[in-house]
Amino acid sequence: MMPYLILFFAVVAETIGTTALQASQQFSRLGPSLIVVVAYAISFVLLGWALKFLPVGIAYAIWSGLGIVLIAIIGFLVFGQKLDLPALAGMAMILAGILVIHLFSRTAPH
Repeated sequence: MMPYLILFFAVVAETIGTTALQASQQFSRLGPSLIVVVAYAISFVLLGWALKFLPVGIAYAIWSGLGIVLIAIIGFLVFGQKLDLPALAGMAMILAGILVIHLFSRTAPH
């Protein structure tokens, strides 16, 4: 369970970094720009730790998939960016894929 917790915090850090990237206005604002660099560094360190226990394909699928969904939610709530039905359906499929990996894959440790 600990590798998934580490991976979850990597996703959270990556999501914070991506949110700050939008707020940095192409790195023209210092505060958000610093948050981008620090959050991405933390995210990659945590992803590296998770890779000690999880196969890279599984870890990256979860890391990127959850990151996509979380940043889309933040984009909607914080920046007012709307998604159409096909985008929402695609994200639902991403989440379903993560669940299939976690629940049924013999590659991923449970």
